[in-house]
Amino acid sequence: MTERQEFKVLRTYEDFELREYLPCVIAEVKVPAQYSTAASSAFSTLFNYISKGNKSSQKIAMTAPVITAQKGDRSESAGWYVSFVMPSGSTFGHLPHPNDSQVILRELDTETCIAKSFRGRATDELSRKITEELRTSASKVNIALSNETRICRFDPPFKPGFLQYNEIVIPAYLDGL
Repeated sequence: MTERQEFKVLRTYEDFELREYLPCVIAEVKVPAQYSTAASSAFSTLFNYISKGNKSSQKIAMTAPVITAQKGDRSESAGWYVSFVMPSGSTFGHLPHPNDSQVILRELDTETCIAKSFRGRATDELSRKITEELRTSASKVNIALSNETRICRFDPPFKPGFLQYNEIVIPAYLDGL
């Protein structure tokens, strides 16, 4: 089974979970494209990095999810960040440098987020709908959210759409809770 990004569930609400994501390293590519094409255009660049396309010619295990994120208003001009989470235990200093300058390695600290899972192909329309529902639900319980939205896809695109598992994850600010 493919390794998944590590987190702890802090609290379960009616419509979502409050989670603490553990520190990790991501390999990320920024894509100036619409959501419908962003993930596919960045995937090969990221896959090349983990398939020995790095300074050490080292193979790195594939993990889940593939994250497609955008900060702000989700306008087409804003661009998308597509990332692979590196295997648990990876550290920035011990990962090989990418051969492709488009691939950026970033360390993420412990982070509190809200998450809602759903089945089906993670289309732009469905992702927007779930995001809106999630932001509304969080507002009702006074959880402040960042302007970043992460669409997390756990299954390959060739898996039938109705079987695909996905999540919308949004960083939260819990100072007031």
